[in-house]
Amino acid sequence: MNLKFHWRLLHGGETMGATRAAGNLSHSTALPDLENQTEFCRQAEVCGITGLLTNVGAPQPDPILLAAALGMRTEKIEFIVAYRSGLIPPTTFVQQLNTLSALINGRFSLNIVAGHSPLEQRYYGDFLEHDERYARTEEFLAVCHRFWEGAGPVNFPGRYYRIENGQLGTPFVSPSRTYPELFIGGGSEAAKELAISQGSVWMRLADAPERLESSIQPVLAAGKEVGLRMCVICRSTREEAVRAALQLVSGLDLGKNDKALERDFMRKSDSVSIRQAYELADTEWLTPWLWTGAVRTHGGPAITVVGSPEEVASAFIEYKKIGVTQFILAGWPKLEEMQIFGREVLPRIRAKEREMENTVNGHDYEHSNRREPFHAVPA
Repeated sequence: MNLKFHWRLLHGGETMGATRAAGNLSHSTALPDLENQTEFCRQAEVCGITGLLTNVGAPQPDPILLAAALGMRTEKIEFIVAYRSGLIPPTTFVQQLNTLSALINGRFSLNIVAGHSPLEQRYYGDFLEHDERYARTEEFLAVCHRFWEGAGPVNFPGRYYRIENGQLGTPFVSPSRTYPELFIGGGSEAAKELAISQGSVWMRLADAPERLESSIQPVLAAGKEVGLRMCVICRSTREEAVRAALQLVSGLDLGKNDKALERDFMRKSDSVSIRQAYELADTEWLTPWLWTGAVRTHGGPAITVVGSPEEVASAFIEYKKIGVTQFILAGWPKLEEMQIFGREVLPRIRAKEREMENTVNGHDYEHSNRREPFHAVPA
């Protein structure tokens, strides 16, 4: 299976290197920017990107409506619609998604998250604790699957949802699937178990391959995929890439308010993934190519692969060797980094994948699967 690469959709009014907190406070972020976002979608198609993530949260537009608008302006690109279970009833959710599938020919998947901020969940009237939110999501997705199975009226006597003789007229429309691919987001055991029971892909934040390998085995053994959210900084040489990474954070004009917002965000979050990412940031380089220096200003997904095109391509092959098959990426700035990735990195990854396949088939590519160590780690 070839690796699949997705990218985070450009936000309205997004600027180079803006911190997570600054982006969330921007009025432009909260509105669609269809002209610029449509062009970003078309560039993603050119770059060989499979799908674009539409974020969910109070600071952003509704992801289902945004995916519908952009999907009707494009032809090939898919959308990963992020959504938090529990915000609306599952029957209504399936009805909206089936309608979306008819509008854009099924070109979307779902990134289901249980929520990372109790404070923000309460904006929507949700007061459940972390583990209860995952228990509710188990029921939520079970009801969704029953509708997509289409085996008759849906009856579900659950703790969080009770459905009696549920019926929907609008089917899920897709040339290849009977329901959307389901990415289950989160780094906790509850998220992992949910991915095994209800999902297609366990989508978690990045870490070094050797630290991930054992934790993802139960998911792979269950026949599900594993994906990572992370970032990329690629330049023609390693030295240039490291310099660009360090300049990203050294060039920030962080006032006391920015730092206070980040500390407050971390303190109020009950997300296992976010806490793990912030703990990893105590070590700036997890491997010679995996950098955490932007995590505490740009959020957990800012764990970043840094290097030359060859080094970045080799890094993703390291993940493939342990069984990771999908990635949701971003960079700074998003468009230019995506174009570098599509032009310089992706062809190298495909070439390495062909070498790996030939090795499995018995051809003499004896060095293709060897893990070549990196040496110089920046201070």
